[in-house]
Amino acid sequence: MTGSHRAAATARRSARADAPGRRPGRTRIRILLAAALSLLVLVTAGAGWVYLKLNGGIDTFGADGISDDRPAAASGGQNVLVIGSDARTGGNSELGGGDSNDIGRSDTAFLLHVYADRRHAVAVSIPRDTLLDIPPCKLPDGSWTGTRRQAMFNEAYTVGSTAEGNPACTQNTVEHLTGLRVDHTVVVDFKGFSALTDVVGGVEVCVPQDIYQQDLNPGRATRGKRLFAQGVQNVSGQQALDYVRIRHGIGDGSDIGRIKRQQAFVGSLIKKVKSDGLTPTKLLPLADAATTSMTVDPGLGSADKLVSFAMSLKDIDLEDTRFVTLPWRYEGARVAIVEPDAGALWAALKADRTLDGQDAGSGGGDAKDDASPDTGSPKDTDAQVPAEDISATVHNGTAVTGLAARAAAALEAAGVTVTGTATASSQDHLTTVIEYGSGRKAEARTLARLLGTGELRPADGGGLDVVLGQSYADRAPGSGATAAPVPSEVPAEVADGARTADEDLCAALSYG
Repeated sequence: MTGSHRAAATARRSARADAPGRRPGRTRIRILLAAALSLLVLVTAGAGWVYLKLNGGIDTFGADGISDDRPAAASGGQNVLVIGSDARTGGNSELGGGDSNDIGRSDTAFLLHVYADRRHAVAVSIPRDTLLDIPPCKLPDGSWTGTRRQAMFNEAYTVGSTAEGNPACTQNTVEHLTGLRVDHTVVVDFKGFSALTDVVGGVEVCVPQDIYQQDLNPGRATRGKRLFAQGVQNVSGQQALDYVRIRHGIGDGSDIGRIKRQQAFVGSLIKKVKSDGLTPTKLLPLADAATTSMTVDPGLGSADKLVSFAMSLKDIDLEDTRFVTLPWRYEGARVAIVEPDAGALWAALKADRTLDGQDAGSGGGDAKDDASPDTGSPKDTDAQVPAEDISATVHNGTAVTGLAARAAAALEAAGVTVTGTATASSQDHLTTVIEYGSGRKAEARTLARLLGTGELRPADGGGLDVVLGQSYADRAPGSGATAAPVPSEVPAEVADGARTADEDLCAALSYG
């Protein structure tokens, strides 16, 4: 009986194996597919967990502090303001010293311009002691300050005297200074910077001479122990932070010299990241380290946006990643802006021209939509409209008496028909704005050329309205201003002073 059962079972297995459509190993394939599906679920769940973790660590600052009086958005390139904060909150006092209850300050800042072709980038460092105008900024109680004339640049971050600082005010100041719209702002503090250098396994730097504790902290009574030996070395964590903060004991001990070393450091960091591979797998750990102590504008306030932006930079070669300092000169113990050199630099970035004059404004696969914001039709051409064919109204947006009449006279002398002058609804406009109706962008561009200033903004209706700001008052006839014409190219001394991300680490590390 038992032998009969076994024979029957064997016969059934043989029949199943020989049946049409049956393939040997099909069960094994099913097992493999199930395993692969399980792995995919696990990986997807893991990625989701990582993104949730990153999103939970990203802080944003309120957009309500960003001025309404802003430059027009660029059609292709992007501008990203990067601020290094020396705020002592959240464990930063352990790394940078100081009182954890102190107000937040900006220790360093640069404006990164990513060209529309996504093949070139320039980072412009702005010395923290630069004398400039700080436009109206929002205070914690909701009120707005007045314009502060000839203040130091890093004071913008302290407006409101809060521990976390005021990145929106710094953004307003940079927009007012450059005439460029800042698309994104990123603030990195001591803790985030230190963690970032740890994750990449350290960054190579060059130290021009032995550095001691007293060089980092001049208040010390003794020289202390040696922090850095002269030469090339790999630094991370606290040591990397010390390197970028050292000011005294190298060169002339100036902030300008420190900026040169910071530029070399950022270039070396970029080189290290790119050599490791700019992929989402590599970027996620970097993003995790950075977001723990990073504050960004709402437009970058999620993990996918941060990673997406980083990935958009992957095709920029080290040779085409350049660092330059805002054209400057000493004015006593402070830094003054050199014009018209600075104006030429901002104009080049606005036109997507590289420092050596190349047009980098086309061919960018990730560039912004090139449709006209008022009609959705292709962008207006650069064809000039004769002044005689233009009619516009002129409004005075400043407290300068008679400015609208002066501007109207200048435009009429050029052939423009001015249909009326009036006082604007507010008199605190820093930037001259030309609002144009549908199909009149080319006319607005001609008005901006005639006035020598003006941000173009689309508006409802078919009108053409000029709202004069301080930018016109400073150059208007009778203003007493002696503004020199802006050069068509970046001056050679500015372009030649730039360094690339792959430059010799030990080259040009100090001013003086």
